[in-house]
Amino acid sequence: MANLTTGTSGKETQAPGMAATVSTAAEATGGIAAGSFVEPDIDEELFRFNSDDTPLMNLMLRAKRVKVNSPEVDHYMIDEARSQITVAEDMPEQTKMQVTLPLLAQDQNLPRPYTTLLVKGVDGYNAAGDARTPGKELMLFVVAVDPTTNNPVVRAVNGLKSQREDEFSCIPKIPAGTKIVILANSLYETQKEVDPDLIVPQPTKVYLQKRGMNQVVSDYFESQRKRIPFSKAIIAEQAIANFKVRGNRTLWAGRAGKFKMNVPRMGLQYVYCTEGLRWQFKRELMHKGKWTVEDVIALAKMFFTGEDVPKTALLLAGKNLLEQIQCIDFSKHPEIQISTKVNSVGWTVTNFHTVFGDIEIKREPTLDRLGWSNSGALIGENRLVHYVYSAEHSFSDRVEGEEATRNGILIWDALALKGSCHIWIDGDGNTPTADAFTFQLWSNEKAPENAMDGDVYYLTADCPGISPTARTGQTWQAVMTVSSDGSDLLVWKPYSGELAV
Repeated sequence: MANLTTGTSGKETQAPGMAATVSTAAEATGGIAAGSFVEPDIDEELFRFNSDDTPLMNLMLRAKRVKVNSPEVDHYMIDEARSQITVAEDMPEQTKMQVTLPLLAQDQNLPRPYTTLLVKGVDGYNAAGDARTPGKELMLFVVAVDPTTNNPVVRAVNGLKSQREDEFSCIPKIPAGTKIVILANSLYETQKEVDPDLIVPQPTKVYLQKRGMNQVVSDYFESQRKRIPFSKAIIAEQAIANFKVRGNRTLWAGRAGKFKMNVPRMGLQYVYCTEGLRWQFKRELMHKGKWTVEDVIALAKMFFTGEDVPKTALLLAGKNLLEQIQCIDFSKHPEIQISTKVNSVGWTVTNFHTVFGDIEIKREPTLDRLGWSNSGALIGENRLVHYVYSAEHSFSDRVEGEEATRNGILIWDALALKGSCHIWIDGDGNTPTADAFTFQLWSNEKAPENAMDGDVYYLTADCPGISPTARTGQTWQAVMTVSSDGSDLLVWKPYSGELAV
């Protein structure tokens, strides 16, 4: 009796690890004797159901293909250089010509000598240096780098002057948390040498996983194929479909690993497991409850207005997330257009048109199989890399010592994200991924009651409970401090970090 297992519908229709012999096929079709096969009609369309069941794998096959010479790859998630830096502490009004500008630790090495900096939210002064110019912001010039703190030493370009004839101006007060935009450098008359831009990308290790599929067909089965209810082509097609579906699950949820196996007659050999796309996201939106129009607009804003701006936004969604988004009431927002179209991949998608860009939504059945029905991945289609160590190829060999043929497929590859635009929408878990930047959407006037130290909230409505200055579209972070009586005190500060929200 063949060792039959059940499929997703609970029917015993699968015999894993079994060769395609007449006896096995007879057992799989209800135990009919090998010599009593009949040939009923077959609904071949049933075996072609999976054309849309592996969207991520189809995206991988369309992604930029990079041929590599090793199953281990140093992958660089390089995106556009950062344009903003943040002031770490209050800087009082200065009377000196030049002072050290206190920046966050991760920002200190970015402004190099002779660079100009635009201080957002701090007004500069007119040419005489005796009156502020509202709306015309202060600009600083980097003179040098403080060797002790690594902070830039700056002077004001349009600051306050004691006398109109002064060659330099003083720097007005700059509050902590102020954003500063890095502009171009400004050189003196005969200068031709400047510090080069320091770009030291940090690679992540990507393992390429070797996947294979075998199908064994006995010579007797081949000779009887016209009398049995499964043709060789249909069996091969279903085997390939199963190979693709399982591979698609690995592309989503696989965990990176490398270990040795003792192979008979071949000795020790390495096995590589690739890291799934789910664990590669650097930004995670922890979303619970009902979706609103404001949530969708905020999502589009985060995706299209960061440092890394992709051309397209494709949301691969679990069935529950897809249902929640489809049920949003857009009647009060006629500016958001919803339509059905066939995208560049050839899929029929729901297209959400916003002022920031279009989001194409496609159901990903694999997320449901993995228990992520309330989650989804917002991906930039042109920000995927397909690493290939061995291109997919098929083979056909005679089985040694048997009257049978082994047909198979082998491929050795991996899929990786490039850039920081991608966002994972987590609607199923309560624990964020350890090495990812996580944030939540907040639309209440009151501050979150269950906020913890380090939690980041993107506001989709004004929130005076956080701060009188907390406005829609801003990002705030809960920070635990010690009060005057020694107890823990949770305070709110504008978020300033490496990843933009």
